[in-house]
Amino acid sequence: MKKKAYKPVEKEFDERVVDITRVAKVVKGGRKFHFRVTIVAGNNNGRVGVGTGKAGAVPDAMGKATKQALSDMRKISLAGTTIPHEVIGKMGGAVVLLKPASRGTGVIAGGGVRAVVEAAGIKDILTKSMGSANVLNVVKATMNALDQLRTSEEIAAMRGKPAKELAPFWERRKNG
Repeated sequence: MKKKAYKPVEKEFDERVVDITRVAKVVKGGRKFHFRVTIVAGNNNGRVGVGTGKAGAVPDAMGKATKQALSDMRKISLAGTTIPHEVIGKMGGAVVLLKPASRGTGVIAGGGVRAVVEAAGIKDILTKSMGSANVLNVVKATMNALDQLRTSEEIAAMRGKPAKELAPFWERRKNG
């Protein structure tokens, strides 16, 4: 009988813990503490989801958050390694600006925005987080912005124009 070499199981999704927060509920006997975990899951190829879980222990909260993130997966529009157009996402007091960038720029983002964008598979992007710095709201604002993205073909079809006219400037410059 031949033994097979151990092969680690490859994860289908890129899961990132964005935030772990201790939250309190004030009850008659004092404060009751729980943990809230925010997780971003993506396939690094245009699908991404966000989940939050709350429980008495961090591992339990992480399990709940992961389950929610995987069920919340959404398809986003990509234009090669970047996004098709500039977009602003809002959630609560958080405002996030996402701008397409030319190849080789990399991910210029911080904190929650970086986690969402990288899990979605975007390689070149410029971002600016404005307003509230609440991590949960920043992540949700980023998801809101990504949900608003449309490909140049979709927009061209809505406007009744050729798709070449609506391509990003660096694409138009390449094609003459």
